[in-house]
Amino acid sequence: MKFDSGSDCQHRVTPKRPVWWMPLMALTFSLFAIAQDAYAREGVDVGNTSSFAKLVPAEQVERSAAQQYLQMLTQADSKRALAPKDNAQVQRLRAIAQKIIPFALEWNPRARNWQWEVNLIGSSQINAYCMPGGKIAFYTGILQQLQLTDDEVAMVMGHEIAHALREHARERMGKSAVTHGAARIGGALAASFFGIDPRLTDGIASGGANLLTLEFGREDESEADLVGMELAARAGFDPRAGVTLWQKMGAASKGAPPQWLSTHPSGKTRIAEIQANLPKVMPLYERARAR
Repeated sequence: MKFDSGSDCQHRVTPKRPVWWMPLMALTFSLFAIAQDAYAREGVDVGNTSSFAKLVPAEQVERSAAQQYLQMLTQADSKRALAPKDNAQVQRLRAIAQKIIPFALEWNPRARNWQWEVNLIGSSQINAYCMPGGKIAFYTGILQQLQLTDDEVAMVMGHEIAHALREHARERMGKSAVTHGAARIGGALAASFFGIDPRLTDGIASGGANLLTLEFGREDESEADLVGMELAARAGFDPRAGVTLWQKMGAASKGAPPQWLSTHPSGKTRIAEIQANLPKVMPLYERARAR
């Protein structure tokens, strides 16, 4: 089909957009970027909580933790290993916790309703932990053998609280459920189709679960180091104490297995990561000290 020159059709021209719109748009985007920076979260960046944690009800994990914590306290008390509330070290630990806990709520809204507890157990072990639901315990060994300063205690406590806030125990339970469930299904199929002894496939399932936990365990520890360092800094404790803490830990744990055989990163790895993230938390510490 052809159109002759006498056709009534006219060529339409799209009007040009005014030239002033480009500077205006650039200004708008600049202001938006500035606003984003202004409201950007200060501190460390560890991403979202693992979706594996959602596979197990939080209430169930916290209830179980409370029961186990009470059992532990009861056993320690029966052996006269539970420090009384008027013990100087207990009061010291609880004073440090009282400063850190208010800054925990941002990381996990459930922490607002936790029944926080801090206790000291008489034991030579270099150990401390915070169970789901805010159940904290320190062993006298970590305080006495490492001669921890308040800043170093805060780094340990912040690290352990971070495990609870980031729900690492709940996450591991979720991973274990998925891994064992998938492996058992796979084992049953193999036994059915290929005549393989299901006890053998169940053994492989257990090995797979251990390997999965090993990998995520190292990540959990690194994450807890960073979140704990931020918690301590916001509470007014010097985050640089994380370096001296792990130097002391390294000296006390000579002969520890290589990093790839442990769920914990090596001391050198931890120190390097802490030092790399100090610029993110030092301003928080300095402001806290100025309050």
